[in-house]
Formats: sequence, structure tokens, C-alpha cells
Amino acid sequence: MNVIKKANKSITLPFDDNSRRLIVILIVLLIITGVTKSSQFLNVGNVQSIGKQLTEYGLMSLGMGICMLSGGIDLSTVYIANLCGISAGLIIQNGTNDVAGILLACVVALLVGTACGIFNGFLISFLNIPPMLATLGSYELFLGISIVNSGGSTVSANGKFNILSAMTVFGIPFPFILFIVCTVILSLLMNKTSFGNKVYLVGTNAKSAKFAGINVKMTTLYCYMVSGILSAIAGLVSLSRLNSAKADFGTSYTMQTILVVVLGGINPNGGFGNIPGIAFSVIILQMLSSYLNQFPAISNYYRDMIWGIALFAVLVFNISVSRKRAKKATVK
Repeated sequence: MNVIKKANKSITLPFDDNSRRLIVILIVLLIITGVTKSSQFLNVGNVQSIGKQLTEYGLMSLGMGICMLSGGIDLSTVYIANLCGISAGLIIQNGTNDVAGILLACVVALLVGTACGIFNGFLISFLNIPPMLATLGSYELFLGISIVNSGGSTVSANGKFNILSAMTVFGIPFPFILFIVCTVILSLLMNKTSFGNKVYLVGTNAKSAKFAGINVKMTTLYCYMVSGILSAIAGLVSLSRLNSAKADFGTSYTMQTILVVVLGGINPNGGFGNIPGIAFSVIILQMLSSYLNQFPAISNYYRDMIWGIALFAVLVFNISVSRKRAKKATVK
């Protein structure tokens, strides 16, 4: 256990160098937007819109992040969210009592997300299927189940579930508060509990973790279960915001969640990074996306290209930083 604590102290600082860089980037972005588009961008309506829009892929990014910290990846987050949203939407449609129907829909969505996460974890931990292949296959499975359940059409919530996206607390959108709460809980889970210590050690070296007495299989399974739960919450938020759910909604979110996690400082190979970095990364990317919308001349078709370039740039930068860190450690 001492080994775990030492490993955790060296790699789980609440705000590491990458988080501080992201804070600087966020401040610079705020200054640029304030100077160039102050009236259109820095107003209450636009800021609230940013808070609502980032929640869905922000929650999925948190799930992706914990899977990457364990040395894996979850490509099925979007389709788990869609399946959960469709499941909830169908229950709300058929519910006779609005309150009871909504509560039942939320519970079922969370259970479906949990089951999907456990299924992914089982494939990876107990059947030893590589995470990328396992979640690539499961997303096709979840997509197929969603299409069957919805009949291939959009499932409407009939306006009964918009309270989640419409609610504000002191002017702050409730979905954004939900995202911050999930970020704080996951940060505490990863930095203040033995489970978090185990995840970091498993991501650093699974064989060493096994020799240290850690149940690698169950730790990995729990990571994907948490990812499934976060995806379910994202699906409920999406259902509330759009008043509908569809099997293939948000396909671009998969790439965005990977970009967010890598930009947030999570090592794709596992074992390094922290959760607050993901939150800063989500806010920066959503602000940048909203800022680009202020320029009609910039087509939305360029956005994916911009995200791709940003992902490559961040990967190259993080690799160079990791190599410099390794050289310094070798010299010492």
C-alpha cells in the first residue's frame, strides 16, 4: 500500500503543470474574446448557452478520462448516452404519472448506463479483449439496440423532461452545475481514495499493480462502470436539452472527448494526468467553438479539421514534454 501512496503522490497533484497551462490559455481566450467580440460573446445568454452545451460531451470526457488513466479507452460513450436517452424517452412517453415516469426514466437510464459500462469492463478485464476493439464492438452493439428500441426514429420526451436543461441556480445553468459536481466527485475519488490510487498504478503498469496485490480486473471493470454512469447522465441531459433522443446523435462527440482528455493532460498510455485538467479543457474547447460561431465566414465544416489539428498538436507537445521529463529523471 505504501508503494501505491508514493506513486499517487507523484502523479496526482490537484493542479499540475498542464492544468496551470490550461488556466493561462483560458485567461488569454477570455481576453481575446472580450476585445474582439465583447458584446456578442461575453453576455449572459451566450455564457449560459456555453454552460449548457459543454455538459454532455464534458461528462462523457470525464468517463473517457478515467478509462484512459487505467490504460484503456472507451469509444462507446456516445452510444451508451444515446441508448440511455432513448430508454428514458420511451418510459416518459408511456408514463401515466409525469413525476413518477420521470423518476423511473432516470433510474432506468442510470441502470442501463451502469450495465453497459460493466459489459465493457467485462470484455476488457475478463475476456482480455483490447479496450479499443472491445468498445468499438460494443458501440456497434449499443447502436443496434438503440435502433431496435427506437424503431430507427427519433424518440421524443413530449416536453415533459425539459426542466433539467431549463433550470438555473443564481443564473448558472443546472447542467453546468451538474458537470462541476461530477468533476469534483471524480477528482476526490481519484485523488483521495484507494480506488484512485489503484487506477493510477494499473495505468502505469498493470503487472506491477497485480504484484502489489491490486485486483487489476475489478479495478478496470469499475473504471468502465463509472464511464457508463457518466454517459447515462450525459444522455439524460441531452434528452432534456433536445426534448428527444436518437440512436446516432452526437457521433462527432467521440473524437471531441478524446481531444478533450488529451488536451486535459491525460496520458493516452495511462497512469498520468488529473480530472480538473479535463474540466478546463472542456470549457476552453466550448468557448473556442462558440467564438468561431461568431464569424459567419468560417464554415462549420472546418471545425472538425481544426479539432484534428489541435489533437495532433497536443499529442506532439505532450510527447515532447514526457520525453524531457524522462531524460531529467534519468539524469537524476
